[in-house]
Amino acid sequence: MEVESVEPQSLKKLSFKSLKRGLDLFSPIHGQLAPPDADSKKIRISHKVSVEYAGIKGTANQPARQVNSAAQDRSQQAGSSNVLALPGPRDSKDFQKGGLQNALVVGPSMPSTAPNDTGFQSKSTAIISASGSSERNLSTSALMERMPSKWPRPVWHAPWKNYRVISGHLGWVRSIAIDPSNTWFCTGSADRTIKIWDLASGVLKLTLTGHIEQIRGLAVSNRHTYMFSAGDDKQVKCWDLEQNKVIRSYHGHLSGVYCLALHPTIDVLLTGGRDSVCRVWDIRSKMQIHALSGHDNTVCSVFTRPTDPQVVTGSHDTTIKMWDLRYGKTMLTLTNHKKSVRAMAQHPKEQSFASASADNIKKFSLPKGEFLHNMLSQQKTIINAMAVNEEGVMVTGGDNGSMWFWDWKSGHNFQQAQTIVQPGSLDSEAGIYACTYDITGSRLITCEADKTIKMWKEDESATPETHPLNFRPPKDIRRF
Repeated sequence: MEVESVEPQSLKKLSFKSLKRGLDLFSPIHGQLAPPDADSKKIRISHKVSVEYAGIKGTANQPARQVNSAAQDRSQQAGSSNVLALPGPRDSKDFQKGGLQNALVVGPSMPSTAPNDTGFQSKSTAIISASGSSERNLSTSALMERMPSKWPRPVWHAPWKNYRVISGHLGWVRSIAIDPSNTWFCTGSADRTIKIWDLASGVLKLTLTGHIEQIRGLAVSNRHTYMFSAGDDKQVKCWDLEQNKVIRSYHGHLSGVYCLALHPTIDVLLTGGRDSVCRVWDIRSKMQIHALSGHDNTVCSVFTRPTDPQVVTGSHDTTIKMWDLRYGKTMLTLTNHKKSVRAMAQHPKEQSFASASADNIKKFSLPKGEFLHNMLSQQKTIINAMAVNEEGVMVTGGDNGSMWFWDWKSGHNFQQAQTIVQPGSLDSEAGIYACTYDITGSRLITCEADKTIKMWKEDESATPETHPLNFRPPKDIRRF
């Protein structure tokens, strides 16, 4: 028996009927919305890859307009509502012809009446305007809930201001150390002298001579009446502050000594220099215990801790090395920086430290040296000095005289100050070579290229209302 061929017109009508029946069954514009499915919500939130929704191909104008007009009538009855327009693929005729007008429209969200039906929450419903361009592609991000940022919100800190300028040195001021009793501090300069100043008044108490080149490193012992200095003349000296003279010299560096640190619990001194080695000295016997070799370039920053890793060094070879002091061997090498690590600062309370180079300021955990995060701004200068106090205010001093203040926890830069050169100096002499907080953490002292020492304190009159936090959590976090 011969099957009659169905005429194309009726086939088209049949497909429309089937389409309309599907819409009547599954479209939420009749009655209320279906209850949300917990599993699909989880999948939707976790699914971060954009997937384009496929529209309905070959939909003719007439039935789609009927559906649209029905949806519009209902939306006018229900008042203002959330309309979600989902365009079809770009090659469908209707999308090219009428854009969003012929696309499938999911109707307004109506209040739920059924007892078990929770309906859509207004917060999680994405409102998408249908007036956009016809070329717009909507993805799952339109339906995803906006997740709150997990980035820690910064603590509010008062801005810092300069309250004293001390002049007295005849060259760049290159290094600084605070007395553990918090009554005086000492500075080393390119004029080859060490000057001791009263912390409260800023008055000069003493000038010590003995080095024949600029003094790059200073430290004051909290266990003895000793002060240690290191300079470009390859010399490391121990000064007795009761007699105000050199009592020991430590010989061994082959070139200038750039940094110096005292071990907090044992009588050991660490010095790093241009010979790419960090040397460990016994303070009493003047003997070199270890030569921590492994860096390929100048060792320009060092700090010590009571527990392993007891020594951490930063170098011009862009690496940070953690050392086992017992065996004199490298425990770990951090290669996160791309430029010289000229400054490092250990947090006084937390088990973490920050390192600064021209590319970024990075924070690492101790003792494992895991990378935590970058600071959220880039100072875009060579950073020579950095310091952190117990309240979590970190300061970095740049070669161009810029001083940036950071919130330690979040990495937010809350103040950008610029040092002012003393009268008679060139603007290019605005550079910060060293900085430190006093023992209380309430005063900051900077050593500068205009031959001055500047003292800073928090502005007492500032409040969160006068200086609000302008913080935006970062969108993309670099994980290295």
